[in-house]
Amino acid sequence: MLVDFNTLPETSRVWIYQANRSFSDSELEDITHKLNEFITNWTAHGADLKAGYEIKYKRFIVLAINQEFNKASGCSIDASVHFIQELEKAYQVDLMDKMNVSYKQGEFVAYKTLSDFRKMAKDKAVSKNTIVFNNLVNNIAEYKENWEVPAQDSWHSRFLS
Repeated sequence: MLVDFNTLPETSRVWIYQANRSFSDSELEDITHKLNEFITNWTAHGADLKAGYEIKYKRFIVLAINQEFNKASGCSIDASVHFIQELEKAYQVDLMDKMNVSYKQGEFVAYKTLSDFRKMAKDKAVSKNTIVFNNLVNNIAEYKENWEVPAQDSWHSRFLS
């Protein structure tokens, strides 16, 4: 059951998928249609899931489920991963690789491999104040507070001297 992302409780579980490039406006329109269809029909053992999504900065797909309504099952999580993999193939984009880092450069979002980010930190090209995206947040409350943070306040801090 598709609901507005902003109406989901703060305890709702989230999954964040970052793209290795920005989506075009036409891709976003198509992806939005596909997300609406997928989430409308998304179930756990035949029971509706109260879920929503948002797309941020034309490159992050954020899925959320109200776990108080019905919990996501292994099969329903597998279905969402399969859906994301279909998007990867359809748009020739990487959404599943967790070994990459997105961060802000001014108003733009940059994307680097973890090894490149580590080298940039060593070379002082990024700092403790660089805004990074912590895609490991677990729920909407954490997403709102700890997703877009200075590197010093994230797991990225281990690379900064």
